[in-house]
Amino acid sequence: MDPAGTGPAGGTGKHGKEAREMAQLHREITKDEIRTYREDGIVVLRGFFNSDAVEMLRELAEEDMAKPGPLHQELTKPGGTGRFFFDTFLWTFNEKAKAALHDLPTAEMAGTVMESKKVNIFFDQFLIKEPGTSEATPWHNDVPFWPVRGNQICTLWLALDEVSADSGAVEYVKGSQKWGQWFKPPAFAGDDKYKIDLPKVPDIDAMRDELDLVSFELEPGDCTIHHGLLVHGAPGNSRSDRRRRAYLTRWAGDDATYQPHPNIQKMMWDPDIEAGGPLDSDLWPVIWRARENETA
Repeated sequence: MDPAGTGPAGGTGKHGKEAREMAQLHREITKDEIRTYREDGIVVLRGFFNSDAVEMLRELAEEDMAKPGPLHQELTKPGGTGRFFFDTFLWTFNEKAKAALHDLPTAEMAGTVMESKKVNIFFDQFLIKEPGTSEATPWHNDVPFWPVRGNQICTLWLALDEVSADSGAVEYVKGSQKWGQWFKPPAFAGDDKYKIDLPKVPDIDAMRDELDLVSFELEPGDCTIHHGLLVHGAPGNSRSDRRRRAYLTRWAGDDATYQPHPNIQKMMWDPDIEAGGPLDSDLWPVIWRARENETA
């Protein structure tokens, strides 16, 4: 990893053996796993995060839920049950979250799977569904929410609890990143605030027999990495007595460019870069660069 980083995310948090153990990949990501991501738009990677990493992120989640950032949202609609909590850009206001960008192998994993020479953090995020939460995550693809374009854009979704269909495991439409289709972002809060002229996501539930849908049971420390245009959604967590805490990091690679739009998900601040230019900025710093012999 790039120990200096770029911009305010530079530097590391934990030091010594514990930090090295959390940051080090316990095995190489295989060519087959990279191929699976390229073809299916989704790959599951198990056990890359040890118990220290999981516990650190659980503690961070509790801190953030008690004192969330300025972009957090409570996504349970009126009449719904439970709590669906959302917060983004934690690294910009929380020192533990900033350190996690360097003390965990997330950046290297994303860069390796995307076959990118470097990765910028786009933002980090908690998505937490408490037991009894009725709120589903609507079907969507990610990139239309954001002021970014490119093929090398992905999300690493890290489980902090055991995840099953009953507790809200995410479902993915395999290969849908190859449709080349952007869909109108559905507002998770149900307020239809994204005024973008795009087609709505088709009725995926009505098309289940026609599509190749996949989901994964995960243990704490397992993760998935999915492409920014892959269509996905998730049920609520109303059928289990377990929490469903997920720590997400959104990553952009070599070909990602800035494309501002007024009616999209709010970013923490204006990055002050030219439209069409690379993301490298205080808002989206470079976190990892591949060694030359890895990209030759």
